[in-house]
Amino acid sequence: MGRVAVFSAAEGDDDPRRAVVTELLRSPALAGAVRTATAAPDAEGGSGARNLPVTARCAGLLPGGLRRGSTVALTSSTGLLIELLAGASGAGAWCAVVGLPGFSALAAADAGVALDRLALVPRPGASWPEAVSALLDGFDLVVAAPGGAVPARLAGRLAARARQRGGVLIGYGATPWPGADLVLEPEGSAWHGLRPGRGRLRYRELTVTARGPGRPVRATLRLGRQPDPTGTGSGHARPVRAGGAGLRVVG
Repeated sequence: MGRVAVFSAAEGDDDPRRAVVTELLRSPALAGAVRTATAAPDAEGGSGARNLPVTARCAGLLPGGLRRGSTVALTSSTGLLIELLAGASGAGAWCAVVGLPGFSALAAADAGVALDRLALVPRPGASWPEAVSALLDGFDLVVAAPGGAVPARLAGRLAARARQRGGVLIGYGATPWPGADLVLEPEGSAWHGLRPGRGRLRYRELTVTARGPGRPVRATLRLGRQPDPTGTGSGHARPVRAGGAGLRVVG
């Protein structure tokens, strides 16, 4: 499995931002790779691309991808969140997830997320804004899950950071993210694969509405394992990007 960098603010640490940046620079997995989001690209969808690409499944919902410098509010659905990470990281972008202790690296890898370009900050506590701000300096896509209301002034400050650095900030959770450029609202889902008395869950159809400056866009996405056209029930997952031994960095 690929490498995952995990950062946690130590108890009593008055400046977790310094700890996060320090561990980023010390991490063997990120040696020589930490750079601002506006640096030269290292892949087709890396730092020099105007937009971060999305997977083919999300193309109808987000034509053209995720605009750099924008703030996106995703109200729910870790499946859709992982799909967005897969599209960006699979094309060379560096991603980070802040404030989701239950985030599954295994599920992310199964969906195609490049774990060697993924950093997790599972429990930043009240210092999550500092962690997000620091990560926007060196990552292309940063997910923030504050777990509560976000003051408009703080949201504006983080949005300005994303614009300055050319990254994409995703505010995740049911609480509205003030001033978001794009709001993704999952509205309903249905699982497929189970048959009367037996079967396995193969994939989920998720209906999502994207609300931005223009007219809302509504699309139904198929997430997870895809239907097996042969009818044998041997549906397959998307390819997993391989890497070195697992890495856990705790600040």
